[in-house]
Amino acid sequence: MHTSSTISVTFALATLWLGSAMPASAAGHDVEPDHERARQALNRGEVQPIADILASVAHAIPGEVIEVEFDDAEDLGDVSWRYELKILADDGRLREVQVDAATGRILSVEED
Repeated sequence: MHTSSTISVTFALATLWLGSAMPASAAGHDVEPDHERARQALNRGEVQPIADILASVAHAIPGEVIEVEFDDAEDLGDVSWRYELKILADDGRLREVQVDAATGRILSVEED
């Protein structure tokens, strides 16, 4: 992994951690923090590690990951876990990428 990818992964992981470090009650809602939900889902074998997801997505969508969110989405009555990545491309375009957290499959890419 070259330096800019390492920085991107480090920044993304720091963003995920910092964004969810505030207690949910202090953030104004009673939702379990992303990092804790992600850890529990990983321990249950329901999702891939974020480092694996980021490496996989980097091959398909180059750029700097500037934000990572961990979400659940209702799909036909089942809960599926998704990572939402915001990726800043070299040309300055911002992409929002939805990734299936269990399989690593890119579900959608939107230009912001």
